[in-house]
Amino acid sequence: MSLNSVMVLNALRDITDPFTRKKLDVSPERCTITAEGQKVSVELKLGYPTLDPDGVIRERIEAAINSVGGTLAELKLGLKVATHAVQPSLRPMPNIRNIIAVASGKGGVGKSTTSVNLALALHMQGARVGLLDADIYGPSVPIMLGLSGRPTTVDNKTMIPMVGHGLQANSIGFLIDDDSPAIWRGPMVTQALTQLLTQTAWMDLDYLIVDMPPGTGDIALTLSQNVPVTAAIVVTTPQDMALADARKGLKMFQKVDVPVLGIVENMSVHICSQCGHEEAIFGQHGGRDMAEQYSVPWLGALPLAMSIRSQTDSGVPTVIAAPNSKEAKIYQDIASRVAANVAILPVDTSAHRPKVVPRPL
Repeated sequence: MSLNSVMVLNALRDITDPFTRKKLDVSPERCTITAEGQKVSVELKLGYPTLDPDGVIRERIEAAINSVGGTLAELKLGLKVATHAVQPSLRPMPNIRNIIAVASGKGGVGKSTTSVNLALALHMQGARVGLLDADIYGPSVPIMLGLSGRPTTVDNKTMIPMVGHGLQANSIGFLIDDDSPAIWRGPMVTQALTQLLTQTAWMDLDYLIVDMPPGTGDIALTLSQNVPVTAAIVVTTPQDMALADARKGLKMFQKVDVPVLGIVENMSVHICSQCGHEEAIFGQHGGRDMAEQYSVPWLGALPLAMSIRSQTDSGVPTVIAAPNSKEAKIYQDIASRVAANVAILPVDTSAHRPKVVPRPL
């Protein structure tokens, strides 16, 4: 008996997505099935980018098709990232489907390094990704992406984002001299952030990664109140002092109704570049314990490795410089978890809400 697409579709509906841990979305908008005899071709658009490195999705689809007497002839995994809900009082930006803030309560924990490698990993997995450097006082994205020069404009109103390793990017570092400090008070800093976000001609992004400055000051307040943020990630080290500040950052997002996708622990162990000996010089399991304490996902841990520092300083971050390295694999795994955690958030329904138009007095 020949298979038909309905039989196959019913079998695929029972598959649990290995990344989201939800049932696989095989709606007509995301799944196309072609059956010829017992041979089945499937084209599936996932809600998150993944290279399916271990072939788990393929394996489960093959097993489901085999269960109804068919064989998988071809599987094409595509990508269709949805726009997800933001703070109740805001609406997503039309050219950015999801804004993800990467924050830490404390400086010096490797937040910018995490941001740039996360953004690049998502890009390498097939997503359209941008990177916004929100650290006005200490911008580092230009160095990390190996970029220099000034953004151009075509209408004298918006900036064309710089592009490094396939990432769209903007930073105050592109607009001021390398050795010029931004000696600005809070209102000027928040205005600069708003302009960088809204006056950059971001081009059809699935994700905009925002590299936040340390702390919970003006920039964090502006981002949480005025910028449509889909979710946030908290970066820490295992050290008690870093964890104390990271908790404040996490609770800030929870108070302003921004979901926390999870916690990344940087500098979890020091790896000697000479002998490979590992030593937990900042303590052990602090980030993992914090994730458990606050019931948020644990995304992964990065070592304190010289290669990560030297590669990022050179403008060629780890996932580009050494894509097959252990460290790059960790970044890729974190990116997959982040994207999958975004995919299970509520989708945006703001288009169905009436716009509030102030009436003239």
